[in-house]
Amino acid sequence: MKHVTGKELAKIVQARGWQLARVHGSHHIFKMVGKRENLVIPIHGNESLKTGILRSLMKIADLNESDF
Repeated sequence: MKHVTGKELAKIVQARGWQLARVHGSHHIFKMVGKRENLVIPIHGNESLKTGILRSLMKIADLNESDF
């Protein structure tokens, strides 16, 4: 799996229609109309997201590895 930072993932989900609802510390919370789940992306500088967190966020946002 490709290494993706929180900043990169935030740009990708915003391009797919997710709206930034609020920021709580280093966590950016995104919402989308019609979805129950919120998408909470930890943005810690240029640090890559861990594989488990990335897979979980990809599942919620309906992303594939080819979207990166």
